[in-house]
This record gives sequence, C-alpha cells and structure tokens, in this order.
Amino acid sequence: MALTVMQQESGENRFDGLAIKREPDTTSELTVRDQTEVLDFLAERPTHTVFMASLIRDNGMESPLNRGNFFGCRDRDGRLEGVALIGHATLVEARTDASLAALAHVAQNCNFARLIRGERDMVRRFWNQYASVHLEPRRVCSEHMLEQRMPFLVRENISGLRQASLEDLNHVIAINSEMATEEAGTNPLERDPQGFIERTARRIELGRIWIWCQDGKPVFKADILADTPQAVYLEGIYVHREERGKGYGLRCLTQLGWTLLARTESICLTVNQQRSHASTFYYKAGYRLSSYYETIYLQ
Repeated sequence: MALTVMQQESGENRFDGLAIKREPDTTSELTVRDQTEVLDFLAERPTHTVFMASLIRDNGMESPLNRGNFFGCRDRDGRLEGVALIGHATLVEARTDASLAALAHVAQNCNFARLIRGERDMVRRFWNQYASVHLEPRRVCSEHMLEQRMPFLVRENISGLRQASLEDLNHVIAINSEMATEEAGTNPLERDPQGFIERTARRIELGRIWIWCQDGKPVFKADILADTPQAVYLEGIYVHREERGKGYGLRCLTQLGWTLLARTESICLTVNQQRSHASTFYYKAGYRLSSYYETIYLQ
C-alpha cells in the first residue's frame, strides 16, 4: 500500500507515495561534510523536516546537543534517499521503501530512544520495520499538524509580550514539565532534571521562548522548538488556567505570528487529535490543517 501524504495548503512539495525500490542502498552516519547536501534534501519539504534542519543549523551535524546522530541512506549513484535523526527523538524523512527500512534497522541499535515522531503513515511504515514481534509502544498519540502562512488579524496588541529571560527560567521549567508530563506521561524533571533545565535555559538564551506576564504571573508562553528561514515550529503553547476564555491567549499567539512571519515562510505546530478545544483555539488564530502526525512513545 502506497504512503499517502495529505495535500498541503502551502503548496509545499508533496510525495504521493514511497517509491518501490529493491536494489541495495548504502546507509551511514552523516558528518559535517554532508551538511549542505542534507540541508538541501530536507528543504524539499521544509515544514515536515523543520526540527532536523533546525538542529543542524543550530548545532551542526555532529553534536551532543542533538541528543542523537544523523544517518543517511543513498542509492547506487550516491544520491540521498533518506535522512534520519536517531536518538532520544527519532525522526525520518525517506523517499523510498528501501531507505525507510534501512534507517529503521539502524534505529534498532539505539538503546536510549524515547519516541518516534512524524507524518502518520511514514511513522507507521517505519514502526513496522523497526519493531520486533514483542515490542509494544508505551503510548501512541495521534496529532494534527497545523500551519499558518499569512499573518492573522490582530485586533489589539498585547503590551509586554516578549522573549523570556533567564529570570523567567523557573516559571518556564514549571510550566514545561507539567505540560510534558500531561502529554508524554513522564516528568522530565524526574527523568533528567539537569538536562531538562540546561536545555530550557539554552532555549531562552537563543531567544526562542516568548512569554507574557501579569503581576509577575505567566499568563501566556510559547516555545520555538525549531527555527529555519522556511519554517518555525511552535510547541508548549500555554495559557494560565485562570486566564483562559478572556482572549489573552488568542491575542498573544496572533501577535507572535506577525513577528515570526516577518522572517519565515510558515509557522507550524501539532495538537493532540483528542484536544478539540485546543484545535478550535488554533483555528481562531489562523492555523489550518496541514497533515496527520503520530508520536510513538517507547517503553
């Protein structure tokens, strides 16, 4: 059965299916020498590969900050057919069945993987190659990828919406740990407290967390998880429970959209398919369905 990818409103390059290719491919770890080629490969579908591309731009091909290693699969002529980040978060972009299978077999040797994430059909095909008969996921989340390409009307600006500083670190850590526990079922402050704090602090230092406070209390927060000239990926969008329904979150998110779309072509995010109220919130802010995603959390 061919992989079917949902039509993108953005007109981004689409692949109607994985090409069936039976000849052997060469799979190897990617290095700095491959960086330009890999970024060009990922740029063919920038929304779906924004996380991998952003890590490479931020940290290079080989860095512990990537929390994994990049691998590539080539055809007999040496052309890239697939790229994967294999590690804590495993992500894959493959053009052929053979390259998808080859990268899945490499991923089987990673003993610290926590999750596999991507377009639903791609992830399911990858999982079929990756998982043994006895391997069961700890949790599976079906998600919608939403995208915004044009700024949405801001009726009234929010004064004080800003990039977070290290003075906000404790607030951001508390919010993000609570959201991660709710979504993934494990608390990163219990699993890896030092690493979680360091990663959050670095994101703040890169100017990728936006926050709005009233009377010292965070009302709105959004993390820029990945940032490239073609796409920005948002995560951890938060509105304080006591302030919901007052329009603050919508105004902050649409105002942030204007700021980001001045320098990138697309803003995207994913939302759990079961959270219809969250989807409604994003639709009101100008986001539209782009694709179907899935995250598999490993044991």
